[in-house]
Amino acid sequence: VQLQASGGGLVQAGGSLRLSCVASGFTFDDYVIGWFRQAPGKEREGVSCIGTSDGSTYYRDSVKGRFTISTDNAKNTVYLQMNSLKPEDTAVYYCAAGRIHPEILLRLWASTSEYDYWGQGTQVTVSS
Repeated sequence: VQLQASGGGLVQAGGSLRLSCVASGFTFDDYVIGWFRQAPGKEREGVSCIGTSDGSTYYRDSVKGRFTISTDNAKNTVYLQMNSLKPEDTAVYYCAAGRIHPEILLRLWASTSEYDYWGQGTQVTVSS
């Protein structure tokens, strides 16, 4: 099982980046794919997730309207389009996969303990 995150970089405030997460080694459609981030000295927090089977999406409040998560099931890939980036978005971004039941997804999508597999992380730095 492997999750490969990429697309991070250094960008000025107001700029955009698109992160990619390529999954392999498991049945992609059976899993929820989440994006998390962790800034220095802070806990890892959920940013967004998508149900690859039904396309349901969830976002943390601070990124709503700026970030968009999408999936290309043919490529086993999930994208996170990040627009209007702010310095507070600076963090290492991780993608993760979990078999989260739809009935609890709304309540637990941002819980790290619900995810079974994690990628290696990609650094996003937003300068002011």
